[in-house]
Amino acid sequence: MRRRPSKPATPLNEKQDELARRENQLREQMQQLERMIADAPRVAEETHRRHREELIARASEGRSRLDVSIALHDKRFGDGGGYRGRRVSLRKERREGRIVFLVLVITLAAAVLWLVSHLQF
Repeated sequence: MRRRPSKPATPLNEKQDELARRENQLREQMQQLERMIADAPRVAEETHRRHREELIARASEGRSRLDVSIALHDKRFGDGGGYRGRRVSLRKERREGRIVFLVLVITLAAAVLWLVSHLQF
């Protein structure tokens, strides 16, 4: 039996095909979302259980809050435990700090005087 050549696609047929494709996509998407909704309580319970187990494991480590091993590392002492180098005296640091402060104050005063002289009302 001979087949008739298929009819050229009309705009209406194309629109129907497009709607059928979109309908199938939406059905698949709905099924996926329904599966996610069905699995949500199990996933939430699993997450809650895992979090609870982590808290229990952390609490049962037996460390005190004042445990020295978790304290911040002091930069003055190296990993070898020995003190290296000579500490700069505090008097020298204070003197340098005062000098830097004075330079900054003089710079600020100069900037204020320059602004006042150039922005006269």
